[in-house]
Amino acid sequence: QVQLVESGGGLVQAGGSLRLSCVASTIFNINIMGWYRQAPGKQRELVAVTTSGGSTNYADSVKGRFTISRDNGKNTVYLQMNSLKPEDTAVYYCNAKRTVYVGNWWGQGTQVTVSS
Repeated sequence: QVQLVESGGGLVQAGGSLRLSCVASTIFNINIMGWYRQAPGKQRELVAVTTSGGSTNYADSVKGRFTISRDNGKNTVYLQMNSLKPEDTAVYYCNAKRTVYVGNWWGQGTQVTVSS
């Protein structure tokens, strides 16, 4: 099994920055890691993903502002969030997937609140 623990959430002013971290119990054979978010009353949505090969993909709403990165040596994935907007307010969840012996795991989430 894979356990994921997020950290780094908090309260920031619009235009500010925040860096989220997600530590996995293992990174071995994990193909895809990413960040999702869920605001009250809304569906959980993709924010950014990165593959074991190093490719990345972002939601249109965060392109140019957020950067996902991965440090396999530390079993950690990061989400650097710049130029934050109030609409970025949500609980952010770390996600890990593997396509061989298929698995899908979620962290418990970290709250990000952006004030205007």
